[in-house]
Amino acid sequence: MSARTEAGADRPTLELRDVAKSFGAVAALRSGSLEVWPGSIHALVGENGAGKSTLVKIVAGVYRRDGGTFRLRGADVDFGSTAESKAAGVAVIYQEPTLFPDLSVAENIFMGRHPLRNGRRIDRPRMYAESEALFERLGVHIDPRRPARGLSIADQQIIEIAKAISLDAALLIMDEPTAALSGVEVDRLFAVARSLRDEGRALVFISHRFDEVFALCDTVTVMRDGAYVSTDAITDTSVDEIVTRMVGREVAELFPKTPAEIGDVVLEVDGLQSVGVFHDVSFTVRAGEIVALAGLVGAGRSEIARAVFGMDRYDAGVVRLGGVGVRAHNPRAAIRAGMAFVPEDRRQQGLVTESSVARNVAGVIRRRLSTAGLITSRAENKASGPWAGRLEVKTSALDMTAATMSGGNQQKVVIAKWLATEPRLLIIDEPTRGIDVGTKAEVHRLLSELAGQGLAILMISSELPEVLGMADRVLVVCEGRITADLDRATATPETVMHAATRTGDGAAGAERSVTVGRPEKQEASA
Repeated sequence: MSARTEAGADRPTLELRDVAKSFGAVAALRSGSLEVWPGSIHALVGENGAGKSTLVKIVAGVYRRDGGTFRLRGADVDFGSTAESKAAGVAVIYQEPTLFPDLSVAENIFMGRHPLRNGRRIDRPRMYAESEALFERLGVHIDPRRPARGLSIADQQIIEIAKAISLDAALLIMDEPTAALSGVEVDRLFAVARSLRDEGRALVFISHRFDEVFALCDTVTVMRDGAYVSTDAITDTSVDEIVTRMVGREVAELFPKTPAEIGDVVLEVDGLQSVGVFHDVSFTVRAGEIVALAGLVGAGRSEIARAVFGMDRYDAGVVRLGGVGVRAHNPRAAIRAGMAFVPEDRRQQGLVTESSVARNVAGVIRRRLSTAGLITSRAENKASGPWAGRLEVKTSALDMTAATMSGGNQQKVVIAKWLATEPRLLIIDEPTRGIDVGTKAEVHRLLSELAGQGLAILMISSELPEVLGMADRVLVVCEGRITADLDRATATPETVMHAATRTGDGAAGAERSVTVGRPEKQEASA
């Protein structure tokens, strides 16, 4: 039985037809179409830059469309603000919700519409009781009296969903809601989503994770280059078909790893230690070699990389580049020695989002470009243009601000910025997190080409297929120690996970959250 028949609906909750939106000369959305029915969960997928976020922001009232049809429950609408969208029954649950941290959970749910007693005082007992009833309805337990500060991302999302239900939202849009969640938290969120569907609400689920799309959704719509491509029942399509429609071509090889000539040792880490974080860490990375740091969340992978680059302090040990010691706790010294570092959080740590592409790419080499202490836009464009071109950054002009770009293009800009320093060692943390499958293949191809040109690469990744597909060697980190050094031939899901989950006495840490790899989901993830 179809979702629309089961729900007894005779019209879609959301109907978009040929919706367009441009920002100056840039067409972010050329022809967006989406039809979502009550009692269904509808996946919206596409590469970064396909127009998904723009479409959602039009529905949420952030942007006004330039053209096309926009109907909500059969009525033509044109929201001029997010308040209008919420009042009409639309709720958007973002990857990282924004709550008032010093207010209670209940106060966040009822912000601006608290139940009142005589004298217009807030009726807190009623507010708490109604919040508890909402959580009970969702099948979760969160104390409505506790402050929002310190809540997990998963709990914050549940609070946003509770708020949407209290407003009787007919349409819920979930934008990359699982990116920061553990497996158990994802399962809880999916249970909540299914209960909302069974109540007859319409849900839109946006994700790059195909295993989740196929596990949760009833229907999938694909967008590409700002335009609608297709809509199918989830049972009538496959991952390969969706990927081909998303990128407009066959992605035959997600991990285009090519053999590279392995040269001399570039990076040598000897006895590195940070009390309570990592212990006695020693390893090397050679020219032309891609070495991956793998392990569980919290194992200390990123902390090791940050210490090597001088961003974090360490208590003992030495870092050498090309046989020469690198001054500790000093990123500038690391850059001068020939290191480059692409951080995990590109928006907060890798980019100045309100600056142009040219200014971001030229950011680390600005001293080279200055004349009498001044830097011209012409000099920035001249220095950044070749790198932006080489990485195929999709932007109409180098003066476009980084904030307006897709996640995949932002990642390319960060990589271009560091490659412009002409490093000997590239440290790259989570190189493809939050970017689409087509751009993932481009980033992987770039890393393989760089290694082929003799660059030493230290890669940190939580995706086991990426680790196994790209690395010449895998260093497995468990509880701040390197527990295995595996070459490409011996690195398997089993050997990596055994080393990643063992404790000091060799016992398996079965209860720990494993995100570095869920082997049963590798095919869908690819």
